[in-house]
Amino acid sequence: MSGNRSVVATWIRGWALARGVTAPVAIPGGYRVQVGWPEQQERYVFPGITSVFTDLANTITAPWIFLKVCAPPDRVRAVLPARWAIQSPGYMMMNTGLVLQDEAPLAAGYHLKAELQLPVPVVHILTDGGEIAASGRIALADDFAIYDRIATAAAHRRKGLATAVMKRLTEIACSRGITKGVLVATEEGRVLYETLGWQLRSPYTSAVIPFVK
Repeated sequence: MSGNRSVVATWIRGWALARGVTAPVAIPGGYRVQVGWPEQQERYVFPGITSVFTDLANTITAPWIFLKVCAPPDRVRAVLPARWAIQSPGYMMMNTGLVLQDEAPLAAGYHLKAELQLPVPVVHILTDGGEIAASGRIALADDFAIYDRIATAAAHRRKGLATAVMKRLTEIACSRGITKGVLVATEEGRVLYETLGWQLRSPYTSAVIPFVK
């Protein structure tokens, strides 16, 4: 997966911007981010399985340090000690031809609000009562839009809100002259993004040592 290195470098830089954490630091074959959250202290991100990845897996014993790599879960599981738990499947996806699309109409009772501050514009879809029903953001880095935190509250799903968020974020990216996007999708999200023209770049597998009381 050596061809993924530049994509991963851009994605992790944008992810750190979008989450407001320390910028990534390059390490041999990958990147380290000092996250500092209670249930994610650090993350190491690799474009492929390397000796550094496996050395870290064998050395780390503390919980809440994540190893993330562009590789399928079965290959990752094969090189991890048993103490590591594989997380739900992820998918690194790209769209190298972002274009303005017709605005997705919102169902009655919803309205869209965009906060256009750079480098992390944010889009919310609110109910008429002010509740956040769906949201998402993009970080702008290396001529890419890194899409992040695309989410719809459970009570508001199946109403096209995530599509509306994605289209508005893409409109923001295009207005800045950016025509390339990258994101990491869940299983459910992958289906949505493919309908919007995104393509799978690589499986993206995460592992962590769970905290045991």
